[in-house]
Amino acid sequence: MITIKKIYLYVFDTMADWEPALLIAELRLGRYFKDRTLKYEVATVSLTLNPVTTMGGVKILPDMTLAELSAEDVALLILPGGNTWLEPFHAPVFPVVRELLERSIPVAAICGATIGLGANGLLDRHKHTSNDLGFLKACCPTYAGEAMYVNKPAVCDGPLITASGVAPLEFAYETLKKLDLFAPATLDAWYRLFSTHEPEHFYALMGSLPVTS
Repeated sequence: MITIKKIYLYVFDTMADWEPALLIAELRLGRYFKDRTLKYEVATVSLTLNPVTTMGGVKILPDMTLAELSAEDVALLILPGGNTWLEPFHAPVFPVVRELLERSIPVAAICGATIGLGANGLLDRHKHTSNDLGFLKACCPTYAGEAMYVNKPAVCDGPLITASGVAPLEFAYETLKKLDLFAPATLDAWYRLFSTHEPEHFYALMGSLPVTS
């Protein structure tokens, strides 16, 4: 019996389309999942149903509005970076993030999204990272989470995953690890393959997968 869970990708004009790309592809494909009865559907959610244009010029028609999102239906919310995270129009996102974190539902934020979370007090209680601590403090005068800042490409603490904008691979790794979708040997080989580009890790990856009849 197939179990279907839903992943939501928040989309908006100027979103950095490459940052969540590897993560959402692996979630949707499920090709390396240890549980082959588990399937993830990826849906796009935005403030309106109007088309958005990514930083790369790709037009996306959102599947649903943020107002339609129910916490009970969310397996993961992904917040990509972009140039507008300090703009007031993102305000409806932050109460949703707060509710999900309070329910221990994973939220994965990268690059500019961490700036938005920092400006709204959502990093203060979790270990986290961003593009740079000094940059985060300069962008967010109200940020009060310096004691929880970790100088790493990506950090997972409880339900919150954060990453620098130059670390989409580490972002995907920490999120996949949090969701516990790959066997440890599979996840390790997957990360080593993408980070080193050495073919030995491809064979290790294939060898880590369960044999199917």
